[in-house]
Amino acid sequence: MRIDRMLGIVVLLLNRNKVSAKELSRRFEVSVRTIYRDIEAINLAGIPIISFPGSKGGLGIMENYRLNGQVLSIDDMSSIISTLKNVNKTLGNTDLETVSEKILNLIPKDKIDYVNKQAEELCIDLIPWTFKEKNKDYLKLIQFAISEKMIIRFFYRNNRGEGMHRTVEPMTLVFKGYAWYLFGFCRDRKDFRIFKLSRMNIIEIMPEKFERRKGSYQEFMESSMKAPNAKSPNMIDTVLKFSPQIRLKVDEYFEESIVRVLDDGSIIVAMKIPEDEWVFSTILSFGEFVEVIKPDFLKKIIQERIKKMNSIYNADILLSQP
Repeated sequence: MRIDRMLGIVVLLLNRNKVSAKELSRRFEVSVRTIYRDIEAINLAGIPIISFPGSKGGLGIMENYRLNGQVLSIDDMSSIISTLKNVNKTLGNTDLETVSEKILNLIPKDKIDYVNKQAEELCIDLIPWTFKEKNKDYLKLIQFAISEKMIIRFFYRNNRGEGMHRTVEPMTLVFKGYAWYLFGFCRDRKDFRIFKLSRMNIIEIMPEKFERRKGSYQEFMESSMKAPNAKSPNMIDTVLKFSPQIRLKVDEYFEESIVRVLDDGSIIVAMKIPEDEWVFSTILSFGEFVEVIKPDFLKKIIQERIKKMNSIYNADILLSQP
C-alpha cells in the first residue's frame, strides 16, 4: 500500500542521513519513478525532503527536522488512524494495521482517549449496500495477490454478457463510482485492462509470480482518454421535473445550483448528462415521480422502456386470468 511505503520512506530518512532513490526503489520493490512520486507527495504533506548531489549524494530530510507536532498534530494523526482503520475493515490488510499502530505509538498517552473519540466520529465504509459476501473474500484474495506479485485467473463477463477465463497480473485495486475494479496486465489480451469486481467469478491464485510492469492505473486512464479512438460520452442538455414528494432524494442527487423549486413544490433540474444506459436507468429509478421535459428523444427512450415494462406485467395479468 502506498501509505505504508511513504511512511516507511519517512522513517528510513529520519534514521539515516541520506538514501539514494535506487536503494529506496530496491527496498520497497517499486520503480525509481514511483519513489520520486512518493517523495513529491511527502513534500506536499509538509515533510521537507531534499536532494544531495554528487556520487555520495541521495535523498534526506532537512537537518534538525523531526516528525513531531510541528508536522502532524494530534488531529492529523487521529484522522490518519481513523481512515486507515475504516479502510481496513474492507481489505483486512495486516500492513495497514501495522501502520495504524506505528502512528498510534507517536501519540502521548494522555491523548489516546481523545483520538479514540475522534475515530468514532468518522466512518468510511467502502462496501456498497448490495455488496456480496463473496466479493469481500475476492477483495482480500486480490489484495494478497497484488502484494505477493502472484498471477490470478478468473472467469469474467464483459458488459455484453460474453464470458471467458482471464489470466492477469494484478496491479491495483480501485474504488470508483460505488464499485471496485482491478487494474492489471491481461496475459490473454497482452495489454493493460480494468476489470469490474462484480463481473469476476471463480478467482484463483496461481503459483507463478510476476515482475510488476511499468505503468499505473492513472497513466492508463490518462492515455485512454487521449487515444485517437477514445470515445467521449455525448453530453445532452436535459431538463427533468420531479414531484414534491421526493424533494429530499433530489437534494441528495443534484447540486443546489441546478435545482429550481416551483410555486407548487415541483422541482426542475436542468443539467448536461451523458447519453448512456446508466442515465436511462437512473431516470427510471425515480419511477412515477419524474418527468423528462427535454430533450424529446430522451423522453421517447424513457417512454419506450416504460411500454416494454408495462407489456411484461400486462402479459402476467392475462396469464393469471381464468
